[in-house]
Amino acid sequence: MSKIKPSQGAPYARIMGVGGYRPTRVVPNEVILETIDSSDEWIRSRSGIATRHWASPEETVTAMSVEASGKAIADAGITPEQIGGVIVSTVSHFKQTPAVATEIADRIGAVKPAAFDISAGCAGFGYGLTLAKGMVVEGSAEYVLVIGVERLSDLTDLEDRATAFLFGDGAGAVVVGPAKEPGIGPTVWGSEGDKSETIKQTVPWTDYREGSVDKFPAITQEGQAVFRWAVFEMAKVAQQALDAAGIPAADLDVFIPHQANMRIIDSMVKTLKLPEHVTVARDVETTGNTSAASIPLAMERLLATGQAKSGDTALVIGFGAGLVYAATVVTLP
Repeated sequence: MSKIKPSQGAPYARIMGVGGYRPTRVVPNEVILETIDSSDEWIRSRSGIATRHWASPEETVTAMSVEASGKAIADAGITPEQIGGVIVSTVSHFKQTPAVATEIADRIGAVKPAAFDISAGCAGFGYGLTLAKGMVVEGSAEYVLVIGVERLSDLTDLEDRATAFLFGDGAGAVVVGPAKEPGIGPTVWGSEGDKSETIKQTVPWTDYREGSVDKFPAITQEGQAVFRWAVFEMAKVAQQALDAAGIPAADLDVFIPHQANMRIIDSMVKTLKLPEHVTVARDVETTGNTSAASIPLAMERLLATGQAKSGDTALVIGFGAGLVYAATVVTLP
């Protein structure tokens, strides 16, 4: 018989607060067209993107995360000292070690929390949310800060006609804490590593260091393959998340998919047969694809503009490099 005491945490977990940070510089398509042969009309028709935000040298991954986190903590009505865990999803923090989560935790005033980074691309927020839920329910932390943050402008090849217009910078954060009823549903997540070449970094860091390539590494993708996978396979995953949560589409209030491409979002809405009353996040138009930051940034904007309200039931799904994905149903804070 085991002598180990069972874990004792909260019965359930929920998102208690959300915050976002968008860099001050707004970059219209006209700037992108300075380095690629295209047009504003083509970019909008292919992606739905009109503008994106690019960070200044001072708007670092840490600085943007601290700003978003402060808003999320205030929105949750707790103090930084109560944060017991900090999870950061990013692919654009260029120090392999230490984890940027430790620096962010110190900067926000948390007291010796568990702190670590994860790399799950555009699905990273969903991965972090699931881990945070587990920590709260298991009892290893009462409140967990989940941050999605990217400076994808640093990983953008401005001469790549297929991707130069896609990416933006920003940070989104949520506080996950205890709840008396379910506020975060079961997660449907997974990976398809046989498709790992579909979205990737052009070359390893070592190739650049050793001088075998002249160009700094960037993100590249096979656009059509990604589009087909997202539209057909991720719609299935989204439906599985609804089923796992026991939420029919008719009872859904909000849909917050990863903000990758407007055509993908619209196709998923159609495939899922979402009712007209469901509010759909389309933050990609003015923010671009911010990878791990896209879902919390879109969530924050919907709540701030009144398009969604506290207590709404929302389906969230992220998908990207790996290929990896994560979907769940949440109650908005």
